[in-house]
Amino acid sequence: MKANETKSVLVSFTLKKNTCPPVLLNNKQLIQKQEVKYLSINLDRKLTWRKHESAKRKQPDLKLRKLYRIIDRKSQLSLVNKLLVYKAILKPIWTYI
Repeated sequence: MKANETKSVLVSFTLKKNTCPPVLLNNKQLIQKQEVKYLSINLDRKLTWRKHESAKRKQPDLKLRKLYRIIDRKSQLSLVNKLLVYKAILKPIWTYI
């Protein structure tokens, strides 16, 4: 397996303020960042989960805004179908958080 140095980033997980020395991959220095998204989990340097929690709290609201015209009171969609949309799209997001 070959690692891609252009897609790789360096995050030092520590509570200390100073950073770790530069790391080379295939003779190219990796970009050092304060946070990284890995498998849809936002990890920051101090592992506080603040960024991940705020992203997950915004997610249901964004989905609800996109679906509002479909599940609105004025919508022609039947109540059964509105309930299906809720159970299939919105409820899994809310229960994951």
